[in-house]
Amino acid sequence: MTRADRTWEKVCPVDELETERGVAALVHGQAVAIFRTHDGQIYAVGNHDPFAKASVLARGIVGTREGIPFVASPMHKHAFDLRTGRCLDDEHTSVPAFDVLVEDGIVHVGARREVA
Repeated sequence: MTRADRTWEKVCPVDELETERGVAALVHGQAVAIFRTHDGQIYAVGNHDPFAKASVLARGIVGTREGIPFVASPMHKHAFDLRTGRCLDDEHTSVPAFDVLVEDGIVHVGARREVA
């Protein structure tokens, strides 16, 4: 995939993302939480916490559980896999996960990933 594909939306320079901190952005009409982890990976998931019923995931705590990068909601501390959006604490719950592309130092968020 390349940025020329119309499904990619330019969000911000990668250098503006603080490590282990999230930012919220409106992408494709949806509130998305974008994270840069300690290893330099960039992830994008839906910002809406289904348990708290609030758009707060961008303010969550980023960590790793058994090798899985996650964000824990600041409200009820449920952890969501940054790669897939699946809740690590409730297998029946998930948030959307989005494709991410960094091109020329700019973060682009693409289509919503299909749940596997």
